[in-house]
Amino acid sequence: MKSQFIKNYSLLLFLCCLLGFTSMAQKASQAISRPLLLKQFKQNFSDAQKQYQFLAQHLPAGKFPKTYFPNTDRYEFSNSDWWCSGFYPGSLLYIYEQTKDQATYQEAERILKDLEKEKYNTTTHDLGFMMFCSFGNANRIAPKTAYKEVLLTSAKSLATRFNPKVGCIKSWDSKPDDFLVIIDNMMNLELLFWATEVTGDSSYYKIAVTHANTTMKHHFRPDYSSYHVINYDANTGEVKQKKTAQGFANESAWARGQAWGLYGYTVMYRVTKNSIYLEQANKIANFYLNNPNLPADKIPFWDFNAPNQPEALRDASAASVVASALLELQGYVKAPLAKTYVSSAEKMLWSLSNAPYKAAYGKNGGFLIKHCVGHIPQNTEVDVPLTYADYYFLEAMKRYQELKK
Repeated sequence: MKSQFIKNYSLLLFLCCLLGFTSMAQKASQAISRPLLLKQFKQNFSDAQKQYQFLAQHLPAGKFPKTYFPNTDRYEFSNSDWWCSGFYPGSLLYIYEQTKDQATYQEAERILKDLEKEKYNTTTHDLGFMMFCSFGNANRIAPKTAYKEVLLTSAKSLATRFNPKVGCIKSWDSKPDDFLVIIDNMMNLELLFWATEVTGDSSYYKIAVTHANTTMKHHFRPDYSSYHVINYDANTGEVKQKKTAQGFANESAWARGQAWGLYGYTVMYRVTKNSIYLEQANKIANFYLNNPNLPADKIPFWDFNAPNQPEALRDASAASVVASALLELQGYVKAPLAKTYVSSAEKMLWSLSNAPYKAAYGKNGGFLIKHCVGHIPQNTEVDVPLTYADYYFLEAMKRYQELKK
């Protein structure tokens, strides 16, 4: 009798759990409907305005936000020459577009003055990140001759790092015979395309296309995952080494590296309309979205091949970049695939809009997104907020709002 009771109770408990999970699944399906997402995004932008006011209050003069360490309540700031310096003003401008808050716009204008001198910086490949995400957005919102001058000078500075023999823009300075190129560099080409569009000087366009073609030839494996770093011979252009810097291993798929590639080749297709770039972007997206190691919430582990899964750290910054890229890429493909890209981006943005990724007001140092990974091999910026996670999260939400439904 007692045994039968236990069996019946166990069955009842199982059915209750099953019904509970079914109910949760139904709620999850409802949670990422377009109306609820748009409502959530409106709240996100409102929260972002408050968060960035909080962040601005803690920003020392002449410094740019880099990250924040929640365990010790400590900020890390940078000078204007840090590769992420453009994301703070860029985020402010995205927030301003949605909220029309004048204090937010004034803060963007203030920090742009501190950033402007980097237009002469020829020691970095990251001028696209630094200057186009900042001054590019500023010029888009309120065009000014001064903004155009900054962007054109920045494009000239970036072009100095191009080596015709290699067919690439150098990423990192190293030994004289080395020529290091990272997949991240695909994100800096948009500045060059803009320069050709504005001036009619095709040399910028040709540099960008050559770099993209060389990268497509050497950076990708047969499954369309990407190496992080290619070391070319500076004199011959031959590949000397394929390796990682921020990923788990030379042959692993560093999550944010895959994101940079996807976003970069999507831009390449937008500008050139060359189908080889659309095909490349689709194949990168296929590797990413159909990877068996991509978690259900679509926030990737910091490396697709990271050990200790599923306990391995996530990188929310990679999800932000991918979500934004997919929302552009969907506009270039046919309906079934476009639907897949949109639904995937919706899932990513819903995850980023809720715990454990979205920060509450006054928390996370004023940054929006938590749980990002910068450089695990060097043990820097590990499981912390990062400015580019915020920037591409804001951009992705803006792009979703602008979708024609």
